[in-house]
Amino acid sequence: MTILEVRNVSKLFGANAEQGVQLLEQGWGKERLAKEKQITVGVNRASMEIKQGEIFVIMGLSGSGKSTLVRMLNRLIEPTSGEILVHGKDLRKMNKEQLRNVRRKTISMVFQKFALFPHRTVLENVEYGLEIQKVDKAERREKALTSLELVGLKGWGNKMPDELSGGMQQRVGLARALANDPEVLLMDEAFSALDPLIRRDMQDELLELQDKMKKTIIFITHDLDEALRIGDRIALMKDGAVVQIGTPEEIMINPANAYVERFVEDVDLSKVLTAAHVMRRPETITLDRGPRVALELMRERGISNLFVIDRSKKLLGVISAEDASRAMKNNLTLKDILVTDGPQVPPETVINELFELTSSAKVPVAVVDENGRLKGVIVRGALLGALSGSVPTMEVNANAENTSS
Repeated sequence: MTILEVRNVSKLFGANAEQGVQLLEQGWGKERLAKEKQITVGVNRASMEIKQGEIFVIMGLSGSGKSTLVRMLNRLIEPTSGEILVHGKDLRKMNKEQLRNVRRKTISMVFQKFALFPHRTVLENVEYGLEIQKVDKAERREKALTSLELVGLKGWGNKMPDELSGGMQQRVGLARALANDPEVLLMDEAFSALDPLIRRDMQDELLELQDKMKKTIIFITHDLDEALRIGDRIALMKDGAVVQIGTPEEIMINPANAYVERFVEDVDLSKVLTAAHVMRRPETITLDRGPRVALELMRERGISNLFVIDRSKKLLGVISAEDASRAMKNNLTLKDILVTDGPQVPPETVINELFELTSSAKVPVAVVDENGRLKGVIVRGALLGALSGSVPTMEVNANAENTSS
């Protein structure tokens, strides 16, 4: 379900901003507007839909317009044109009281700078948003303590901000936003001021927190690795315009233009692509067939293993041609030769975790869903092909459909 929608939103700075919007529609570019009209384009006709419960990353280089855009999502910056719909209601048409309620109950923001009050304790900082809403003291204290526990700061409420490390201070900022129990969290470069190791820890904690709370998070970053690591979908911006929106895999595999291609060219594909992208359609058989049928199937298809599934496509195990031949000679059934402890991975496993597994496994690696249904098989050649960028997306999608029906 779409929770927030941005429709053709622009932000221009200058005395003739409204005229600038019309000129953009006529094809004027950012540089021409700046040179001839002294108008600065912050955001250029951006459109996107953010779905409930996703981490939506907006990224781009410095000056791309990402921070301006995110500040328009709660009207800290007023858009020049366009619509911003929250649950279908246009933020731009709301009066001060309506907007205040959205900021208090629907959308909270976590800033790059921690913005903590130095004279207040950690707990008092977390309570602040509830305090200005005039929430009862006992209730806001309870909510603040719960938020601190969620971000791993249980027991730190009586400390002062200057007694905390940078990472801990950022957790306080996050706890303060969570205390309001918002539907949407806006996080503007929230981790960029942190050291690399602490930054990665915070990314991990954000993902763990998201697993628990299922918030809608709009995350701003200039770091592609960070975007690929945490984002369910990514909007890539350039010169105020959105140039591509897609999953990390879609952006890596099918860049929309040369700019996106250059942007992602140095990314390690093995840390982005998953088992779902490189799996092949498995060759299968059911237990009620005999070893003679199994051998004939393997001969026809030029393979040495068959996956055994039940009628609901749940994986039971794997058999080899050698074992099937032995079973036929000794009057055994497929159940007698079934290998049930073969390696299995979920579809979301990144491929850099698969190399060691595929190299040491005696049988092919199976890709199974949360219900144990067989979705595909990992072939070593496909892993090497993925690293060179040759991911056969059409075949992968077809295989996924074939194995899920």
